[in-house]
Amino acid sequence: MTKNVYLAAPFFSPQQKERIQVVREALEANPTIGRIFEPEAHPYQEAEFGSLEWQKAAFMLDTNQIYQNDVMVAIVDYKMEESDNEADSGTMFEVGLAYGTHTPVVIVQFDPQKELNLMIRQAMTAYFDASQNGLTDLKTYDFDVMMPHFNNNRDVI
Repeated sequence: MTKNVYLAAPFFSPQQKERIQVVREALEANPTIGRIFEPEAHPYQEAEFGSLEWQKAAFMLDTNQIYQNDVMVAIVDYKMEESDNEADSGTMFEVGLAYGTHTPVVIVQFDPQKELNLMIRQAMTAYFDASQNGLTDLKTYDFDVMMPHFNNNRDVI
C-alpha cells in the first residue's frame, strides 16, 4: 500500500523551488509513496492572483488536500539564503492543520543550525536532515509503518 503525500513548503524563490524538487525526487524514489500533491502545481486560475476569490479558492484547495492525503512532508527552511531563516508561516499553518487532523507530519530541514520551534518538534512523526543523509533516508523510509525517525546527530525532540 502506498501513501499519498501533501508536500508543504514555501515556493517563492528559485532556491525554495530547488529544495522542493530534490525532496520530491526523493519521495518519488520511495516505493511506499503514491501521489504527491504540491500546492504550487495546482494554482487557482479563475481569478486574479491575490484577489479575495483567489485567496479563498487557494485556501480551500490546499486545506482539502491536507484532509485527503495520508501524510504531510514539510520543508521548514524558508529564507535560508538570507540572514532570516524562520519557517514560512503558511507552511507552519499547514503543519498545524495536518497535526490537528491526525495526519502524520514528516519534517525535512536543509539548515540544521536553525532550531525547530517546540510546537513543530512535538508535532512531527519523523525528521530528516537534508544537509546530512536525510534525502537518502527519505527515499527508503517506510511511509506505511511511519516509524518515528529523528536525526541522531542533533537533539530535535
